[in-house]
Amino acid sequence: IAAKNAFFRLPFVRGIVNFIDSLVLGMSTLTYSTSFIEEDEDASKETGEEKKKSDAVFNVITILISVVLAVGIFMVGPYYLSLLIGRYIKSESLVILIEGLIRVCIFVGYVSLISLMKDIKRVYMYHGAEHKCINCIEHGLELNVENVRKSSKEHKRCGTSFMLIVMCISILVLMFVRFDSKVLRMLSRIVLIPVIAGISYEILRFAGTHDNKFTNILSKPGLLLQGLTTKEPDDSMIEVGIKSVEAVFDWREYLKENFGDKDNDVQTDSAGGHTETSES
Repeated sequence: IAAKNAFFRLPFVRGIVNFIDSLVLGMSTLTYSTSFIEEDEDASKETGEEKKKSDAVFNVITILISVVLAVGIFMVGPYYLSLLIGRYIKSESLVILIEGLIRVCIFVGYVSLISLMKDIKRVYMYHGAEHKCINCIEHGLELNVENVRKSSKEHKRCGTSFMLIVMCISILVLMFVRFDSKVLRMLSRIVLIPVIAGISYEILRFAGTHDNKFTNILSKPGLLLQGLTTKEPDDSMIEVGIKSVEAVFDWREYLKENFGDKDNDVQTDSAGGHTETSES
């Protein structure tokens, strides 16, 4: 919808739009991928049209359940835990800070635990392949297995970094938006999610399009956290990553526009570092 309406491309608004779009697209894609495992063509009595309708309903239900669980675990849960701690601490600001730290701990614990699952580890390896492919291109290298393998698996504009920024920004926002009513305080945690997402998106975008000491320090916690959500891929996964990039845009044209005839051998030496170039 951002491509059709200029309003949805405005700063802060575009962050909310991208947040929702990524959520819906991500869940739809995961559900589509899962359907290949669960589908039994011989046993199914559904027609093609019926299958599409049932998949659409399933996608909607899955997304709704996921959103409810995410809000409950990462927003409402930490709030109620902070209420218990608040019985012994008089400073409301300190309680809000503790609530935010609890939220971060839950998130880090969550991604750490699921990384122990074999299938999720493979997802993290493909996540690493995705980052390495984009890093390869943004450092002016030809997109091939050898160059991608040398590139970094961490990226400034990663969704993992975005989630960490969201949790940090939520602490600052909640410091200023306070209510006496416990019910309103809880609801504010949910209602303010789009606002927090909009602010976080702009910070992530700024950090990803600027290269200086400040943005490097700003990006460092997210890059460290990506150590949990990205793993080194094998060559077959890198090949999948390359095909995925080629399906999205013409990387050769991108290199021509941004690097011209620059010697790629010079760029290869810096490919192992974090990406710090502008957003494509």
